[in-house]
Amino acid sequence: MSHNSHWTLRANTSIVTLVQRLLDPTLAVLLLVILAHFYAIPFTTSLQLFALTVFLLILPVFKATGMYRPYRSLAARLLAIRFVLGWSIVMGLMLFIGFATKTSMIFSRALILTWSCSVPMVLLVVHFLVWAMLRQIRISGRNSKSAVIAGVNQVSLDLAEQIRECKDLGIRLSGFFDDQSPSELPDVPMVGKLSEVPDYVRQHHIDVVYLACAADDEPRFAELIEALQDTTACVYFVPSLLMYSLMHGRSYEINGVPLISIWEIPFSDLQYVFKRAIDVVLSGLALVVLSPVMTVIAMAVKLSSPGPILFKQRRYGLNGQEIIVYKFRSMTVMEDGGAVIQATRGDRRITPLGGFLRKTSLDELPQFLNVWQGRMSLVGPRPHAVAHNEMYRKLISGYMLRHKVKPGITGWAQVNGCRGETETLDKMKRRIDYDLEYLKNWSLSLDIQILLKTAFVFLKDQNAY
Repeated sequence: MSHNSHWTLRANTSIVTLVQRLLDPTLAVLLLVILAHFYAIPFTTSLQLFALTVFLLILPVFKATGMYRPYRSLAARLLAIRFVLGWSIVMGLMLFIGFATKTSMIFSRALILTWSCSVPMVLLVVHFLVWAMLRQIRISGRNSKSAVIAGVNQVSLDLAEQIRECKDLGIRLSGFFDDQSPSELPDVPMVGKLSEVPDYVRQHHIDVVYLACAADDEPRFAELIEALQDTTACVYFVPSLLMYSLMHGRSYEINGVPLISIWEIPFSDLQYVFKRAIDVVLSGLALVVLSPVMTVIAMAVKLSSPGPILFKQRRYGLNGQEIIVYKFRSMTVMEDGGAVIQATRGDRRITPLGGFLRKTSLDELPQFLNVWQGRMSLVGPRPHAVAHNEMYRKLISGYMLRHKVKPGITGWAQVNGCRGETETLDKMKRRIDYDLEYLKNWSLSLDIQILLKTAFVFLKDQNAY
């Protein structure tokens, strides 16, 4: 394919994607026009500017919350959560703009209220209809693609398993090709040798070929790629590096040189801005609302046992930089050296009040100040003492990857039962696995889910002591 035709293909794809994404803001503005006509309200310049602002906000906000990921990769419930989150952010920004510019009073309250309630219902129905229609079409076998996999290894077996389980992907897998016959395969036949792939693709009108190439197979696959240029099939390269723990695995290029990210920060600059905005607003609100409770706890800590009110400990933050984390003191010791002993059940170092604070997680409340300062986030991997980091980074592969984001007050591991003492290496590894899973699948909607689950988990959790 020539450079010009390649550019044209990318341009056409971008145009289609842009049209799809413009549908949401267009429908929102169109609904505002219809409702204004219904209420007999002139569509004045101020209302036009309001509509333009909404139009410009919807696209980046919905994109940041993950609304425009492929439908086939989303569950219906997750799609709804992301949509509600995105629309809530848009309306929150519009309220802020109206308050800051002192223009909120010039609009009809009836119109804006009806419109703001109608838009999410209309857009969500449209998205669900499209989502359900595409899913049903693919499940029924229409709008599907036939595919084969060249090369048998762990990566290609995992790929086949995903294709087989996710019927709505719309991919019909015909079989494997390899020069060696493996002992075990999923419910997919072994079709032939690698050299037979081009002829099979032409004869059976195969749409997609997945090349699962290991490093030592490169010469054979180079010949296969050359031969596949004489077919009309789309060819995708599935590198063996996918066997490693990729963090998002985005693709890039530098002046035409292709790159695949293995580890990187899991969100874009715009998504970071939204995440930080949520942290600042909610942590500030929490500090104000909980200030009476924190005052009472501070007095109780001071009066119940000798020592400072706050326990300050060095922990690792973003990119492994040391930060100071605050907690209400719950023990008689202030360990922050080369050896830090975790609290255990019946630990004599825990004060009577401290036991209650740790059980209810009230000792963590001062960390809202860490979030407001920017050292931590509301949601993220829980920070560990520096001594524990230095120990576990040598024992658990990928341990330090959890520091690619700010540590959190709560996290995916905590709402999945990984809270409290990690007296065995397996328990810590399980916690790290959840942390890395969070980084791979991060989205604003996932953060909201974790925050909502946290209250229920912490109220009934028996692991904290």
